[in-house]
Amino acid sequence: MWTALVYHEDMMGHELLWDDPECKIEGPQRLSAALDRLRQCGLEQRCLQLSAREASEAELGLVHSPEYIALIHGTQVLGKEELQELSGQYDAVYFHPSTFHCARLAAGAALQLVDAVLTGAVHNGLALVRPPGHHSQRAAANGFCVFNNVAIAAEHAKQKHGLCRILIVDWDIHHGQGIQYIFEDDPSVLYFSWHRYEHGRFWPFLRESNADAVGQGRGRGFTVNLPWNQVGMGNADYMAAFLHLLLPLAFEPSGTRRARCRPHQSASPTSHSCSRCWLAAESVQCWSALESIQSVRAVQAPHWLSLQQQDVDPALSPSTHFLEGRLLPVLPGDPACKAEASAVLSSLLGQLYLHPTPAVCNGPDATLVLPRDVIYQEESAPREEAETWARLRASLAQDEALTALMKLLYLLDGILDGQVSSGIVATPASTAVAILNVAIQRGLSHGAQRLFCVALGQLDRPPDLTDDGRTFWLSIRGKEAAAFSAFHVSTPLPGTSGGFLSCIVGLVLPLAYGFQPDLVLVALGPAHGLQGPHAALLAAVLRVPARGRVLVLVEESEPQLAGMLAPVLRGEAPPSLGPFLMASPEDVQALRSLRGQLEPQWKMLQVAVPLSSGNVESTTAGMCTPQK
Repeated sequence: MWTALVYHEDMMGHELLWDDPECKIEGPQRLSAALDRLRQCGLEQRCLQLSAREASEAELGLVHSPEYIALIHGTQVLGKEELQELSGQYDAVYFHPSTFHCARLAAGAALQLVDAVLTGAVHNGLALVRPPGHHSQRAAANGFCVFNNVAIAAEHAKQKHGLCRILIVDWDIHHGQGIQYIFEDDPSVLYFSWHRYEHGRFWPFLRESNADAVGQGRGRGFTVNLPWNQVGMGNADYMAAFLHLLLPLAFEPSGTRRARCRPHQSASPTSHSCSRCWLAAESVQCWSALESIQSVRAVQAPHWLSLQQQDVDPALSPSTHFLEGRLLPVLPGDPACKAEASAVLSSLLGQLYLHPTPAVCNGPDATLVLPRDVIYQEESAPREEAETWARLRASLAQDEALTALMKLLYLLDGILDGQVSSGIVATPASTAVAILNVAIQRGLSHGAQRLFCVALGQLDRPPDLTDDGRTFWLSIRGKEAAAFSAFHVSTPLPGTSGGFLSCIVGLVLPLAYGFQPDLVLVALGPAHGLQGPHAALLAAVLRVPARGRVLVLVEESEPQLAGMLAPVLRGEAPPSLGPFLMASPEDVQALRSLRGQLEPQWKMLQVAVPLSSGNVESTTAGMCTPQK
């Protein structure tokens, strides 16, 4: 099994013993409801189930003071009144005689998950824990949090497993100030948090939750806060944050600034991601979200070369005012928080692919070393069907071409019918254009409403392809950078790994998410010039906007490339891109030019706050409303 699920029913023993509306929300039902939902969806049994262990006091001491650990240890023998009095010394916290045991289990679950992933027992996992952790500090409980589970896990990964670069993505309605305080001067941990801020009017009401808090000393630039200043952020706003902020920082490798490079480990204290979880991007990001993203990019640009190479407006600085007067705070226990969290969880679980299908390699060489659960198939569509498609294409009349076409049709139908998730087809170089044309037409006629085609090498756009919004043609070849229409784009193949990453994050992914394809075709034609790891990364990142449905066409002469692509189509991480070289000025200029041309049609490319009077922020009762 690739995914671990770690929990322990004892963690439900931590509960509130007195009436406190602020703390009422953090109860045992938070764990039981999540677990019940996983079981209803059939997800629990698909995971490697691990029973959480208690973290040792030495492990807790990786981030917490001995005095604080001793204090929490002592709560096991306190009575109700003593527990209530101690709880009152902290902000939004309660203690129970079982709290120390439960909090040790929560931290231990995170440690088990780190060990399981880093020893190769699983690829990823989810730890269902309580009490939570990201607000707790070295010597203080805060916001329901007792021990800082993710911070402990990060330190454990560094000290036990020797990691030197860890990314923590904190996806929560509240800012995880505890993690920020612990690592704010540590360049080995990049802490990224997006959270509701509302110019300081939302709990925990901290000035250091704003965008211009970037870390201290050697850790400057390794704290990244994205404050949402209005409520109502939608999928398009989060996708913009992913594409224009989080991914550029996560991909920036070593050698560009101190110890910066792709993270050894990524941890999330409040949620997990899944390659089969698809968020449909809304058409337009809201004005306030763009303002926040642009503010973070501006303040972080001095610390990140990946942002320096992009269009960052330094004139827009993050909001520095802290609103005074009597506010209407929304605390962790507020019903609004509970309702929002429940809605988000239901949305995410509702969109999970509950019955994954295997990837297929339908290639020329049965001796390929393929990963587990990747199927090599020799099946083909009926010859008569292939001959029908080949009648108007003379290059497909030969037996070799017909054989490849039959395999393509069989595999394409399997993907669109849901029998397999993705696949690879090997084609003769001389017929690559014709077979790709058939793949497009067959995909559209077999149920694909929107088809996103990425063509590399000497592959011309089919002349009968129309700009009706059903197909998007992206050509990556030569030196040409042009937007012939909203659905026909050509860009040069960048000559460096840095340029390729910028192209992926700054152009390919925003277009793919904006287009929302039912199927992605990646065609590696003659003279495509793409190295294996780069091709694997391209196929891997396109799986999510296509909900896993990716079909890759490669030449028969490249069985090694097919073997490298098969694992990533199954969900494995792509291999390293090798030595990192920054994008050339020519590649940077080409990317900027294309983004400028396409931004009016594809709002997912938009980063800067629009200045025209026609794009003005509109709010109703504090909600963030997309631009018109």
